[in-house]
Amino acid sequence: MADDIHIERRAQTFPVLTEAQIQRICHLGQRRFVKKGEVIFEVGEAQGEFHVIVSGAVEILRPMGDREERITVHGPGEFTGEINMLSGRRALVRARVVEDGEIVALDRTHLRTLVQRDSEISEILMRAFILRRMNLLAQGGGDLVLVGSNHSQATLQLREFLTRNGQPFNYQDVDGDPSVQAMLDRFGVGLHEVPVVVCPHGLLLRNPTIEEMAKHLGLSSNLQPETVRDVIVVGGGPAGLAAAVYAASEGLDVLVLEGTAPGGQAGTSSRIENYLGFPTGISGQALAGRALSQAEKFGAEVSIGRRAARVNCDSRPYRVFLEDGSELRTRAIIVATGARYRKPDLPDLARFEGAGIYYSATHLEGQMCLKEPVAIVGGANSAGQATVFLSQIASQVDLLVRGPGLADSMSRYLIQRIGDSPNVTLRTRTQVEALEGRDWLEHIRIRHSDSGEQATLPVRHLFLMTGAEPHTAWLKGCVTLDARGFVKTGVDLRPEELTEARWPLSRAPLLMETSIPGVFAVGDARANSVKRVASAVGEGSICVQLVHRVLQEL
Repeated sequence: MADDIHIERRAQTFPVLTEAQIQRICHLGQRRFVKKGEVIFEVGEAQGEFHVIVSGAVEILRPMGDREERITVHGPGEFTGEINMLSGRRALVRARVVEDGEIVALDRTHLRTLVQRDSEISEILMRAFILRRMNLLAQGGGDLVLVGSNHSQATLQLREFLTRNGQPFNYQDVDGDPSVQAMLDRFGVGLHEVPVVVCPHGLLLRNPTIEEMAKHLGLSSNLQPETVRDVIVVGGGPAGLAAAVYAASEGLDVLVLEGTAPGGQAGTSSRIENYLGFPTGISGQALAGRALSQAEKFGAEVSIGRRAARVNCDSRPYRVFLEDGSELRTRAIIVATGARYRKPDLPDLARFEGAGIYYSATHLEGQMCLKEPVAIVGGANSAGQATVFLSQIASQVDLLVRGPGLADSMSRYLIQRIGDSPNVTLRTRTQVEALEGRDWLEHIRIRHSDSGEQATLPVRHLFLMTGAEPHTAWLKGCVTLDARGFVKTGVDLRPEELTEARWPLSRAPLLMETSIPGVFAVGDARANSVKRVASAVGEGSICVQLVHRVLQEL
C-alpha cells in the first residue's frame, strides 16, 4: 500500500502529458532542438521559461558544493518548473540536457495564458509545482500538502483537523513565501479559494470543507442506510469514545459519528494531569488517539466528518439524518455531542477569528504565538491548562476572569501553577471590551467591572474559553432540553415534561435516558453533568449497561 502511494505521488509530481495536451501547449510556445550537455537554466537564474520535453531527456540537478544531486530525469511528455516558474524568482535547481531532443518553451506570459484558459492542464501543473516545491524544501514526510495563510481561519481549521486526526501533511504558508502567493495568483486562485489542498491520491481541492477533507482522506466510511445498528453514538469526545469502547467490546454493533476529530473539546487540551492513570499527564489528542484505537480494535465503526442534522424519534428503529442528507437507522442512540465555548458579544469578533482569536490552545496555536504576549479569557480548567501551557511559550500571559478568583471553578493544582508562573498576570473582575487591529488582532481593550477602569493590552493572540454551549440544536423537537439547551435525563425530567413528551413506558427514564426511550445523553451535552474528562468517560461506559437493558425490552 505504501509503495502504491509512493508511485502515485511520483506520478503526480512528475506527470506525463498526453499528446493532445502537448499539442495545446505547442500552439502557445516555440519548439526548438537541444543538444546533450546544454544547460536550459541554472541555479540562481530568474526562471523565464517553462519547458515541455517532446523528445530526448533533461535531468534536474541540485548542486551540493562540488557535486550534483540528481532529483529526476524528464522524458518525453514531462515538463520543467516548480512554484518559482510562475513568480519569476530565481531557480533552485539546474536543468541540463542528457539526450539530444526537442522541447517546447513558453515564457511566463504564455504560461499564464495557458493556465487561465486550459483548466485541465492548469490543475496538472499546479499540483506538480506544489509537490516539487515541497520535495525541494523537504518539509515533513506527509503525502498531503496544504497551501494556505496564517491569516485564514479556514487554513487554521484545516491544520487543526489534520493534526488532531493524526494525518501527516506538509504546510506552505503564502504569507511566508511570496513565490507561493504568486503561484496562486497565476492560477487564478482567489482569497475565497484558499487554502488549497493536494490529496494523497492526486485530487486538488480549493478551500475544502472538513467533510470534503474527511471523505477524500478516507476518514468517513460509506454508510449503508438499510443497516439497522444496535446503537449510534453521536459525538467522538471522551464520553462518546468510552461508550463506543464498552459497547463494541460487549458485542454491540456500534457506529460513532464525529464531525471534526476524536477527542471533542478535551482533544484540544495541551496536557490533562488529573485523569486517572496518567500521573505525568497526557495531551488530549494522545488520549483521544488511544481511545479511538481501542474502539476500532473492538469493532466499532468511527466515521469522521459526519454530523447529525436531526433525528426522527417517532418510531423505532430511530432514524438519524446527517447534514449531507443521508439517513441512518438504529435501535438506540447515545448523544455525546459535547459543548463548545460561548462566543462573547464583541464587535469585530468574526473578523479576527483565525487572525488572532482562538478557541483552543494546542501546539499548533502555540507555534503561532511564540515569544509574543497572549491573553486568555476564562476561569475553568481548560483555561487553566491553556495558561500553564502558553506560559512556557509566550512572553506574557494575561488571564482574564469575570469573577473574584479561580478557586470556585478551577482545580487547585492549576491555580498553584498559575501562581508560580512569573510571566502570568491574573486579572480578576475583568472583561474584554473591544478588539483592535487591521488585518490581524493587535490590541485588546479591557475593563475592570468594579472600578470601570479601562486599559489597552498589546495582544496579538486572544484565547476565548468562556462558558459552554451544547451541540444539541439537532435534537430540538425530539428530546427535552433545559433552558440553556442541555439534554435533560433521568430524575431531572419532571412528570409534566414526560407527559408533554408522551413517555410511553410504565417505568421512569433510566439514569442517563432522555424523554425518549432508548435515547441517552452523556458527557458535556447532558444537563447537570460534571464537566471533567473522567466524568465523561464514566458516563459513557455506564450508559452502555443502560443500552443493553433497553435493547432487551424490544
